[in-house]
Amino acid sequence: MTMHMAPHWRIDPVGDRCLIVEFGRVVAPAINETVRDFARQLLDEPIAGVVDVVPAFTTVAIHYRPEFFAEGGSPYDVLSRQLDALLVRGIRRHGEDVRTVEIPVCYGGEFGPDLDEVAAACGLQPAQVIERHIASQHVVYMLGFAPGFPYIGGLDPSLAMPRRSTPRTRIPAGSVAIASDQTSIYSLETPGGWNVIGRTPLKLFDAGSKAPCLLRAGDRIRFVPVSAEVFGSAA
Repeated sequence: MTMHMAPHWRIDPVGDRCLIVEFGRVVAPAINETVRDFARQLLDEPIAGVVDVVPAFTTVAIHYRPEFFAEGGSPYDVLSRQLDALLVRGIRRHGEDVRTVEIPVCYGGEFGPDLDEVAAACGLQPAQVIERHIASQHVVYMLGFAPGFPYIGGLDPSLAMPRRSTPRTRIPAGSVAIASDQTSIYSLETPGGWNVIGRTPLKLFDAGSKAPCLLRAGDRIRFVPVSAEVFGSAA
């Protein structure tokens, strides 16, 4: 497994039991890959006293128990020095673990009420929106907002859309939606302001499962269009 040098990073405290390692402030594939690799390394080689590792777009939050880092200065300073030393040595690459996950989607109609509006705003036909969406190079940047909710980068720039001016109070689980330069899939029924263009019958979050989240950061996503009949039989 090869190593790569981390880009410039900074470490900041978040209260007295958490710190943030930031690798940049622009959401970009290379930065997000570094975030994922660093988080994976911390999980594979845990530091005693670290209780949780939470990767995001450009940062990794590290939650810790202060009493494990009480010698040699403040707990924050002690853990920060350990992390700095780890980053200077380099981060292990984990690219070989990347999965490609197929997501069946019924686009438009009752499943994608905003498809026509998105098409009009982008100067396209609905069929062209679907074609460009399934052809985009989708990758899961992070999970957040709700359990199992993926933020998926790689959307074709021609489909970039702002969030809706008035969010909906109820969006069905499985709804596939776009906003800005990303796609999301609503893992649970929640309010939301993204533009809904379709829906998948797959269950993205199952609290009773050994692996409750269907997707994970770093997954490549391939959206596959299906008919309403296929959607109904798979639901």
